[in-house]
Amino acid sequence: MDKLTHTDWVVELREVCKSFNVGKPNNIEILHNINLQLARGDFCAVMGPSGSGKSTLLNIIGLLDRPTSGQLAINGEDTTQLDDHALTRLRGHAIGFVFQHHHLLSAFTALENVIMPMMGSNGFCTAEMTAHAKSLLDSVDLLPMCHQASGSMSGGQQQRVAVARALAMNPTLLLADEPTGNLDTKSADAVFELLRRVSTEQGTSVLFVTHNPQLAARCDKTIQVVDGRVV
Repeated sequence: MDKLTHTDWVVELREVCKSFNVGKPNNIEILHNINLQLARGDFCAVMGPSGSGKSTLLNIIGLLDRPTSGQLAINGEDTTQLDDHALTRLRGHAIGFVFQHHHLLSAFTALENVIMPMMGSNGFCTAEMTAHAKSLLDSVDLLPMCHQASGSMSGGQQQRVAVARALAMNPTLLLADEPTGNLDTKSADAVFELLRRVSTEQGTSVLFVTHNPQLAARCDKTIQVVDGRVV
């Protein structure tokens, strides 16, 4: 894969395939020759029936899994030959994750949850980290609750903390896997609008997996995944 420039793709997949049980009689190919590009600031929905390969695709883009074949570039860097340490470093600095289940540490405060990704490289908290975390919580309208245990917050509030945490390392790419799936309509709309605002104001590319056609219709583009293929 040719090196991408700053004017090109934040994410680029070329002929990406993913199989499980390779070389065994029960080998199964989940993704088939996926070609996909995401530009800076794109706000893109991913839709498809259960079992279509959406989560597998997101795991590969998020560098949580490797493709069986094909090429994946993140911010112009070909990840094909990177070792696990390099992949972990790239993932930690370039990609933020928001899941259907927020995965916050319930006994820790909202502020502590947001600070944690930044402590990965230092091992300790600095005044700059605290200030940045407070700024992020302010951006999701939760600064007054920054010292409240996340486990005592509502589902919508917890998901907004999760968005702030995902932005802690200033990623160029935000991957959201059904982030509104467990929320009521009002909270789901608030989280969606927050993700949209992040994309617009910060130029963050957002890939948003959803089963909600109304939310998908409000995205810039929609990728349909059916039987492991983009259609």
